[in-house]
Amino acid sequence: IIFASIVNFNEMYDESYLGGKEYLRVLNELIGDFDELLSRPEFHCVEKIKTIGSTFMAASGLDPSHRGEKHEHIHALMEFAIAMQEVVDAFNKDLLEFNLILRIGMNIGDVTAGVIGTSKLHYDIWGDAVNVASRMDST
Repeated sequence: IIFASIVNFNEMYDESYLGGKEYLRVLNELIGDFDELLSRPEFHCVEKIKTIGSTFMAASGLDPSHRGEKHEHIHALMEFAIAMQEVVDAFNKDLLEFNLILRIGMNIGDVTAGVIGTSKLHYDIWGDAVNVASRMDST
């Protein structure tokens, strides 16, 4: 499980500048670039779970057909984290007014995955491994 947060996004966000739309445009573009990374063959086993504000959550090894070797999933998540940092570095070079800082928390372990809700379905994962990864990202 990986949580990756733009730690300084909230302090950079300024609603008085274009109603905050420019900051949301940048965040949307960045999250879109993270999503594009998932189309690379080396990340075929990594799944985006959700975004929460400026935090991107993903996991590997959830699909029974992709379970395979545990180390393959750990390696894929580590490589994905490095690729995410490279995306942020490229953003910072292109957007001089932004200096985005990426913080990443990772953990491995068992999770429970499922869909909740009746009218607005939501896929998510739960478990101690998820909680630890989240705490690693927030400290």
